[in-house]
Amino acid sequence: MASAGLGKIEVIPLSGVPEVREGEDLGKILLASVKQHGIRLVDRDIFVVKQKVVSKAEGQLVRLGAVHPGSKAKALAKSEGKDPRLVELILREATRIVRTGHGVIITETRHGFVCANSGVDQSNVGKGLVALLPLDPDRSAKKLRRELERGSGKRLAVVISDTFGRPWRVGQTDVAIGCSGILPLLPYAGKKDRFGYELRVTEPSVADEVAGAAELATGKLTGIPAAIVRGAEYVRGDKGVRSVIMPPERDLFR
Repeated sequence: MASAGLGKIEVIPLSGVPEVREGEDLGKILLASVKQHGIRLVDRDIFVVKQKVVSKAEGQLVRLGAVHPGSKAKALAKSEGKDPRLVELILREATRIVRTGHGVIITETRHGFVCANSGVDQSNVGKGLVALLPLDPDRSAKKLRRELERGSGKRLAVVISDTFGRPWRVGQTDVAIGCSGILPLLPYAGKKDRFGYELRVTEPSVADEVAGAAELATGKLTGIPAAIVRGAEYVRGDKGVRSVIMPPERDLFR
């Protein structure tokens, strides 16, 4: 539990969630965990759900042994010291390669995300399996939000989070790759600070901030796939994370 200028923010991890299988109702599974822990949901609670559990429910897992790498994947795998089958999946999920080096392949995915390895990940999925990102994380978030609201009778928001690296900094942090019921940005432009200065471009990325806060409670190695963030300031809406991807004409780093 942490204090903020606007009041108290609480992060409640949902532990004890069983392994999710393809086709299972993720909303029901999460609500069962809520009930098990005696949590009383309130309006404006935000469910932050890790990408990996969403991918599992949606069947976005690939058996690595069934992947046949092409010549481009083999060449890139050799230069970067990676498994050619893994590189083949990375290339399939990418619309372009941004940069390679030091054993890392930075790509732009079909979603518009610029990230390492197209979000393809072998952790926390089982031996021989690889997880891909959801096909449409915003749509996944909307579907899950509706399931949670229907089952709880509360007005909720959902953020789907994943771990991304950042340019110019070592290390990773969780960010939002999909959201529903919450605008990904807080529109502060036009408001004045306490000294009377009018803010012009300030738009805190609240969906990313919520994702990072939830990760502090769930961790990477605990097997906890979700958390509830309560008390955060946000505006309800359904634009989704896709709405905040930098347009190419405004991207200074292309």
